[in-house]
Amino acid sequence: MDALNGINALTLVFAAILIFAIAYRFYGLFLANKLLRLNGSRQTPAVEFADGHDYVKTDKKVLFGHHFAAIAAAGPLVGPVLAAQFGYLPGAMWILIGCVLGGGVHDMVVLFASVRHKGESLATIASKEVSKPIGAIAGIAVLFILILTLAGLSLACISAMHEAPWSLFTIVLTMPIAIFMGLMMRYREGSVTLASIIGGILLIAGIIAGHHLMQLPTFHALFNWDVKTISIGIAVYGFFASVLPIWLLLVPRDYLSTYLKIGTIIMLTVGIFFVAPTIQMPALTSFIHGGGPVISGPVLPFIFIVIACGAISGFHAIIATGTTPKMIGNEREILFVGYGAMLVEGFVALMALIAACTLMPGDYFAINTPVADYAQFLAQHPHLSAVDLPHFIDRIGVDLHGRTGGAVSLAVGMAHIFDKVPFMNDIMAYWYNFAIMFEAVFILTAIDAGTRVGRFFLQEMLGTVFPKFSDKNWKPGVWICSALFTFSWGYLVYTGNVSSIWPLFGISNQLLAACGLIVCTTMLIRMNRRKYVLFAAVPGVFMAVITFWAGYLQVVQGYVPKGQYLLAGLAVAAMSLMAIVFIGTFKKWIHLAQRKEQVKDRYGEVVKEIVER
Repeated sequence: MDALNGINALTLVFAAILIFAIAYRFYGLFLANKLLRLNGSRQTPAVEFADGHDYVKTDKKVLFGHHFAAIAAAGPLVGPVLAAQFGYLPGAMWILIGCVLGGGVHDMVVLFASVRHKGESLATIASKEVSKPIGAIAGIAVLFILILTLAGLSLACISAMHEAPWSLFTIVLTMPIAIFMGLMMRYREGSVTLASIIGGILLIAGIIAGHHLMQLPTFHALFNWDVKTISIGIAVYGFFASVLPIWLLLVPRDYLSTYLKIGTIIMLTVGIFFVAPTIQMPALTSFIHGGGPVISGPVLPFIFIVIACGAISGFHAIIATGTTPKMIGNEREILFVGYGAMLVEGFVALMALIAACTLMPGDYFAINTPVADYAQFLAQHPHLSAVDLPHFIDRIGVDLHGRTGGAVSLAVGMAHIFDKVPFMNDIMAYWYNFAIMFEAVFILTAIDAGTRVGRFFLQEMLGTVFPKFSDKNWKPGVWICSALFTFSWGYLVYTGNVSSIWPLFGISNQLLAACGLIVCTTMLIRMNRRKYVLFAAVPGVFMAVITFWAGYLQVVQGYVPKGQYLLAGLAVAAMSLMAIVFIGTFKKWIHLAQRKEQVKDRYGEVVKEIVER
């Protein structure tokens, strides 16, 4: 194990590039051709139900940008940073393995299922493929998890933008730029490249201008919003992103944000090539057995929960059965959009892990340990005292002690690497603030897409009682459902109540990932995919077992001993709902496996049963 300590960060970068490239070229194609049998000649919902509002055939590069921006929220940035407490090795291994065999499979399979089911939600798919009661329970569980997720993501975004006027200015600026790009791509044929170039130039100009404008007291005061104002602003933005035509604001803004996201990660990668930093965090720390200041539980099973979006994420199922399937113009693009975007997100997660692990361990723990607990932590672990942190504080001009949550330690790690690039050593404060803005942009693009998907969910659920709500073009239904859903998570953010249930995000998110794979595997069994269904079923069952294990430990060893009975009750409720869904789905698997009859669907494909699309 000592041989794995002190390795060069370039080793991990090269390993990730090699593994992900091979995975896309071979495993991704295997899934597309053997498991899913993607058929480019089949009409997709974007073409069949085109309405210019939600169902819009979209250029695959633009759609990739939207999908990646929507799925890549706080998880691939914050999760790996928090997991660094265990050492760099567990996080790196799970990102590389989980992304290829779990997350990429999950995103492709769920996206495929939704495309074949008219772009509808996971709950609707469960209702048709398993049973209506299971679909109803899945719908309640997904809606519950989505509200918690968006509220938690919003708080993370607020934390990044609070007292960061430059970040707020840039994020606000992306909105008019996105509308301009949306109008150009909509009404000027073949203008995707031109709109991309213009949007990219305007974004870069805005970032540079924002840095200088925020030096002026008037502009600084104008964009130095307090927490409550930012809370309202995010909810208002989420509402309009949910109700406006998808091509006007949400898709071009997510596409534009992807430039910043991928561009920053490329910059970080180039910086690592220039600097070739050493991984200072050991391969394994003493906290793998639990008791750490960042994560109290042991590395197993919590590494699978903490990393979240960087390897596999249930939030991806929300997007893959929400906005994205309504915009795919060709089934074959599911490989590029679904599997490709997940691999890129995995690379982002690894870069975040590297950035955190290039800090001295003492500096990492000084940032991520609450100030009130730091003296006791240092008394127990004197060898983990801060080393370079006073230097960082002096260069950046911000007190970095006890800035828990992962975002600040990631920003410091990125600034630390950029600072060592030739000719960049005098602008560490600039890089720190740029990294904070980058994290806020990452998170916000998941909030807008998630809000729109939540509106779809509410319309589908209310439509079972009031059929008019099922009409996606009925404006009152769109506005009412958007307002109700936005208020549900916006109120939690504004009042701060969700801060007490944020720890549930990891468990509920991974339960949803297991649900996506397990429910959609039912469809693959019905479609007679035989032994190939194991490539979806195994990671789904694995995530279910792991997450129930982590949930049990969290309730019994974490929440109950601390008297956090509300958290314990919510965790048990989430696990109970999902347990019902899993049991009902497994019964359907057995029924389909025992069924000998075969029929042909309307496309001439031999299946075990025919279900309503």
